Amino acid sequence: MQEIATYVGDQLKFVLPIEWSVPVNLQESMQYSLMAGGKRLRPLFVIAAAEALGGSRQAALPVACAVEMVHTYSLVHDDLPAMDNDDYRRGKLTNHKVYGEAMAILAGDALLTQAFYTVTEAAKAGVPAEAVLAIISDMSEYAGPRGMVGGQVADMEGEQGMTEIAQLEYIHLHKTADLFMFSLTAGARTAGATEEQLDALRRFGSDLGLAFQIQDDILDVIGDEALLGKKTQSDIKAQKVTYPYFIGLEASQAEVERLTESAKQALAEANLADSQRLAEIADYLMKRDH
Repeated sequence: MQEIATYVGDQLKFVLPIEWSVPVNLQESMQYSLMAGGKRLRPLFVIAAAEALGGSRQAALPVACAVEMVHTYSLVHDDLPAMDNDDYRRGKLTNHKVYGEAMAILAGDALLTQAFYTVTEAAKAGVPAEAVLAIISDMSEYAGPRGMVGGQVADMEGEQGMTEIAQLEYIHLHKTADLFMFSLTAGARTAGATEEQLDALRRFGSDLGLAFQIQDDILDVIGDEALLGKKTQSDIKAQKVTYPYFIGLEASQAEVERLTESAKQALAEANLADSQRLAEIADYLMKRDH
């Protein structure tokens, strides 16, 4: 994970072609959030899926960078006063606290738009044009109104009162799991995955994404603020409905374990050349403390 985080992080420093004329403040705001740390989990899924099929890390790199840009834009916008109104992200001041709300909005816009340009760079690395087109189509779907944005809207509406766990599952699946699924299938597409393999990886990503978000809910209750880089108990203080609220802490932890095992079963059915790294990532996420 550290190796891939460094590999992708080095490339993210150069997401804008040097010959482009871009306002300095915009560049700095984009880079501030892109280089704010984090696990680089979604790029890791892209590259691990590509390599699990015998694909090239270099060919998958543009897609790995693109999904991190989409993820980062979503965090910049989520932190805004009109959304979650957070002051800190990963132990650092949030983008709007440093650059102002207007620049943070525009930096998020720029990151999302630039992500689509970056995916097209995969064609120069040898990924067939048909695969690049399919990746762009998937990214539009999973990051857009049916996916991550729809999940965010459901989350906002859920703050007005949520009575069913199915509503919370919808939010977690679309806010988090959809980008997991995209990352895995996009990486696999760069390596020529079959439809059967793509379907198995979607199931792997869906279960793992839901488990990941439930673990986040758990860590908000029992996590270490120093490790998390943000305040704990924030969901409770905001009267936000979470899995521990609905089913309790122990049942939530059991659900993380169940979903992780289900994800690993789907992974086994993908018939990849080498799925060990992906299985190890699943185990790591189940036991993570930040």
